[in-house]
Amino acid sequence: MNKIKKEDTVMVISGSFKGETGRVIKVLTSKNRAIVEGINKAKKHIRPTQDNPQGGIVEKELSINLSNLGLMNKGKLVKVGFGVDKNGKRFRINKKNGNKID
Repeated sequence: MNKIKKEDTVMVISGSFKGETGRVIKVLTSKNRAIVEGINKAKKHIRPTQDNPQGGIVEKELSINLSNLGLMNKGKLVKVGFGVDKNGKRFRINKKNGNKID
């Protein structure tokens, strides 16, 4: 189970985008990376086709390593731990105060 999931709000904690926040669009678990909305954008040149006769340049978000992201809960960065309920289901908790995240 990953500490960061789709739709989470995260902050970049290291790298060239340090301090920026965004919403996770997709988590690539096999590559240990995530795509975050509005962060790490690159311009991609699109060739004109029948579907897109204009072509042009499109900005696209690229993935960021999960180790460079920190989960935000209620506007603050939190350390994430895991707990298990009575049914054996795992859930995320805030390590500082033990509150459930989600």
